Amino acid sequence: MPRIPVRSVAVLSLVLLAGCASNPPAHRVWVGPRIDLKPLEIIGMVDFTSTSKGSLAELATRRFAEAARRDQDMVRMIDVGSGPAALASVGKSQWTPEACRAIAREHGVKTLIRGTLTLSNVRPNVQVSALWRSGQVTAQVDATLEVEMVEAETGASIWSRSASATRSVAQVSVYGGNSFDFNAADPEAAYGDLVGDLVSRVAADLQGSWQTQ
Repeated sequence: MPRIPVRSVAVLSLVLLAGCASNPPAHRVWVGPRIDLKPLEIIGMVDFTSTSKGSLAELATRRFAEAARRDQDMVRMIDVGSGPAALASVGKSQWTPEACRAIAREHGVKTLIRGTLTLSNVRPNVQVSALWRSGQVTAQVDATLEVEMVEAETGASIWSRSASATRSVAQVSVYGGNSFDFNAADPEAAYGDLVGDLVSRVAADLQGSWQTQ
């Protein structure tokens, strides 16, 4: 067997080392949330609103609060109730800078979070045309979740994000015409997939993630 010169082995080793240096092995690193909520404490959560009747907005509010705090250590949040109730408590009817400041003083918060869940193009899997008939059905729904973070002292929007999704939801009450009620006995089972998808995308800026580098 012919011998490989020592010099050739040394050169080959240097080439391999250079290749490893230029292409280091990939590894996963933890990247924290893009938006740090700690400086924004205390945060007032305004109940999300919805364009349809039912419990989807309530579920979205709870899911978003949980998602926003997941990677933020200890973040203090206060439930300030529904938008109309919060405004009425300070003698206001619209979201103005003055109303935001008054609500902030009322609840001792620095930041307000509010959101809207818009449902459209509901497509039930059965036809219910008679006005006197109603029933529980499954339907395809187009939904958009919009969330905004407001600086309470000025009323200025400091962050906002939205996401849209189409999902099949269960236990939808269908009435005559285009009236739908999304008020299931078990919202998690009926709407959990839809709400979870929307919330995970909207809250992405507030969460950390593992990334490959």
